Amino acid sequence: MIPVFEPDVTDADIASVIEALHRGEISGTFGRSLTDFEESYTAWLGRRFAVSTTSGTTALHLAMAALDLPRGSEVLVSASTNIASSLALAHNGLVTVPVDSERQTWNMDLDLLPGLLSPRTRAIMPVHLFGSPIDMPRLMAFAREHKLAVIEDCAESHGARFNGTLTGAFGELACFSFYANKVITSGEGGMVVTDDERLVERLRLLRNLGFTKPRFRHEVLGFNFRMTGLQAALGLSQLRRIDAIIERKREVARWYTERLSGVPGVQLPVEPAGTLHVHWMYAIVIHPEFGLSRDELAEHLHREGVETRTFFCPMSRQPCLDGPELMRPVPCPVADELWERGLYLPSSTRLTEDQVARVCGLLRAAPRSAKVAVCASP
Repeated sequence: MIPVFEPDVTDADIASVIEALHRGEISGTFGRSLTDFEESYTAWLGRRFAVSTTSGTTALHLAMAALDLPRGSEVLVSASTNIASSLALAHNGLVTVPVDSERQTWNMDLDLLPGLLSPRTRAIMPVHLFGSPIDMPRLMAFAREHKLAVIEDCAESHGARFNGTLTGAFGELACFSFYANKVITSGEGGMVVTDDERLVERLRLLRNLGFTKPRFRHEVLGFNFRMTGLQAALGLSQLRRIDAIIERKREVARWYTERLSGVPGVQLPVEPAGTLHVHWMYAIVIHPEFGLSRDELAEHLHREGVETRTFFCPMSRQPCLDGPELMRPVPCPVADELWERGLYLPSSTRLTEDQVARVCGLLRAAPRSAKVAVCASP
């Protein structure tokens, strides 16, 4: 089976973790690896502060808690995304307002933002889907005009750029994930970045159970969202080679695009002028002209030893968000279509060009293979 993703862990990564173990960096907020990872991340990204967390989900949760928006405030969120974005809002007493997707980039459709504002709107959470950067200068201008906070969800977009600026360098806050299948990993792990001294103090306070002085007397309801030194050691080692990882992901994407361009009914990812797409996953959309549905194609590829995965179920269709205190109902027809027709192909940096060629050959031949199978059946 060619998996959707395989972790890319080198001997240097393993050595970094072992060195942290020898230094006793098991848990807590101390140790060289944690501070080195946070400081290296700010230097790489060009932000002032970084606060590591246990996951990308807790990074989003912590960011929203630090903003301390009034309960019942509405946040405009990309409809097509992982549930983690809306979970961070729900657990902070905030209401998701899903924003439908563009048809070409599959990102949040910025044309829809004005029509979704209400007196309760306080923030926007754009998601750079699959590593494709949103037009952040345009989004930031809209946010400034309407006095909205911006929390970038960069879980899938480490290294993506808009007009040369990295995603995560625009918003008041930005959150990254280091889950095993992300561009770089620390196993589990996340990071919140900001330039605001007031916010970073609150982020650090809330991350560590709200500890102040005297110790064990707590004035705020904090969380234990602390990354371990072992995770930081792995993340730091991966960060040292992030440019090579991104170049490899873009090379895999080029192999796919060269072989799948022009296949009827197969919509490929785009890279608009001025953007750099990091292709966290190589995603495609299967239209009726292909001759098979998305699910029929996925089943065919699975039988041939190729793993795939569907796009995200839109926030507007999530049963767990049913209720006015959790989500304002908004139709999202494009995100619905992406959920029904989108899938992503194996996207590991360890893929060979021969493996990509095999996947593409199987995909191109799938409609013909299905017809042969039907004709051969009794």
